[in-house]
Amino acid sequence: MKKIKQNTFRNQLLAALFGLAIVLSSCGDQKGTVSEGDLGAPRGDESFGDVVKRRGLNSADVLAAAKTYTPDKISDEYVAMNSGGQEGNMPLYAVPSMRMLKYMPICTRQPYIGYGYSKETMDMMKKGFIDGQEILWGDTHHPGFSETNGVYDGKWATVNDKANPRIFVVSLTDWEIKDVVQNPLFRSDHGGNFYTPNSEYIMEATQYPAPFDRKYYPLSQTNFEKYFRGGLTYWKFNNETGKVDEENSFTFEFPPYTQDLSDAGKLDSYGWGFTNSFCTEMYYGGMESGRPPFEAGCSSKDVDYLHVTNWEKAAELVKNGMYEIINGHKVITIDMAVENDLFFLVPEPKSPHGVDVDPTGKYIVVAGKLDSQA
Repeated sequence: MKKIKQNTFRNQLLAALFGLAIVLSSCGDQKGTVSEGDLGAPRGDESFGDVVKRRGLNSADVLAAAKTYTPDKISDEYVAMNSGGQEGNMPLYAVPSMRMLKYMPICTRQPYIGYGYSKETMDMMKKGFIDGQEILWGDTHHPGFSETNGVYDGKWATVNDKANPRIFVVSLTDWEIKDVVQNPLFRSDHGGNFYTPNSEYIMEATQYPAPFDRKYYPLSQTNFEKYFRGGLTYWKFNNETGKVDEENSFTFEFPPYTQDLSDAGKLDSYGWGFTNSFCTEMYYGGMESGRPPFEAGCSSKDVDYLHVTNWEKAAELVKNGMYEIINGHKVITIDMAVENDLFFLVPEPKSPHGVDVDPTGKYIVVAGKLDSQA
């Protein structure tokens, strides 16, 4: 969220609500229903009391409405940016009024605003075409926001396409896309996009493991473990221009697990990144062949593993030539990462969804999706 006005309005609103609560409590009966009578100046043909009576409202109803009502002359405090899912956009609405502001186009054409129809916007969409294939759809998932000193700075947002390995950078000044980057290694995304504390990098994790060379291998347990890999890309980012520097970006090779959400450490844990995983069973399905359903095969173990990466040290080693080139992209292999203490696995609750670093950087909260532990 981006704060768009000062705390003055918040204090005024709280004072108004407090006064309204006093009025309602004095006018309500024992059940909390607002009494009849003229409780406000008439609006058209009806007074405030008329509306309350006609709709059968009580004091709690009226207070709830007052908490979200924002007059036209007063700006909302926040703008919420949301993943639009398979509609391939990013809905924006104001808080607390909940007014819809814009369906910001991300992966898909939007006739109402002309996105994908002008040459400029179509050129932007073409940056997300993969292997020369026209892709005019997507599945936006988990927006992230640029940071300075570990605090949201209101400059940029980024969101990924869950169905196709692409990330999009959006300006929080004019609410338009400024950059599109496709991942040359992955075949899907899930981990969303999340910034390091000073927006040095954007973290992008794959979802389903796939061969990094994008070649076809018949699906078997042997081939799955040999050729398929998960991964986490650290995209070098310019927090002033909003552009991704692909040349100075790199990817950690991960085991063929399914990656989930990420977060970057700060303060005491600065320089480290944390990424959930699940399906560490390395199960790939096959129910049509008599194997257990995919969900059952991916949840048979008691724990999965938090992937811990040292991106700060990795960046220095990459500058000194410690990487392999795959599809024109710099990759830190598992062996390289382990040998240089860049990559660790920590047990976490089964099939987690979400990992968050607390403001001090000392603690990490992981939520189990199939396990009620945290």
